[in-house]
Amino acid sequence: MSPLPKHGRDAHLIANIIITLLDYLGREYEAFTPVTMELPETSGIEPDYSFYIDHWPAIAGKARIDWVNDPPPDLVLEIDVTSYSNVDDYLPYQVPEIWLYRQKNLYIYWLENQEYIPRHQSQYFPNFNLQNLVSFCGEIADNRNSSMAIRQIKQHLEDFYK
Repeated sequence: MSPLPKHGRDAHLIANIIITLLDYLGREYEAFTPVTMELPETSGIEPDYSFYIDHWPAIAGKARIDWVNDPPPDLVLEIDVTSYSNVDDYLPYQVPEIWLYRQKNLYIYWLENQEYIPRHQSQYFPNFNLQNLVSFCGEIADNRNSSMAIRQIKQHLEDFYK
C-alpha cells in the first residue's frame, strides 16, 4: 500500500525541522530518504529519513552503504500513520537515536546497553524542546502549509537563540 499524503507531509516537515536545527547549529550531515538498511540474516528496514551527523565522513560520496562495515545512521525518523513501527527493529543496526512520530506526538529513543530507552530530548539537540517545536510546526502546517512552518521555525531561531 502506498503511503498517504499525510505520511509524506509529516516526514518532510519533521525532516526539515531536523535539517533546520542542524544548519542553525552549523553541523555537517548527510541525509537520505528512503534507504533500505539490510544485514545478512536480518529483515531489511526502511526508515523515512536517515541522518548521518557524527559519522557523515564515513559515508560521504558513497553510492552504496555497506551495512556490515559502515556505521549506521546517527538518527532515523519514522512516521507512523496507518502502521506502527517497532524501534527494536533497529537493534541489529545499532542506530544511536530514533525519532518516532505517531498521532501528532514525537517519541525519541536512545540506544543504551543494547536497548532503546525513551528520552525527552535528543542527544543532537539537547537545548531544544523538540516536542513543542514539532507540535508548533505541525499546527502551522495543518492550518497553512509546511513551508510556512519551516519559515516560522527559522524566524523563531533567529529571534530567540541569537
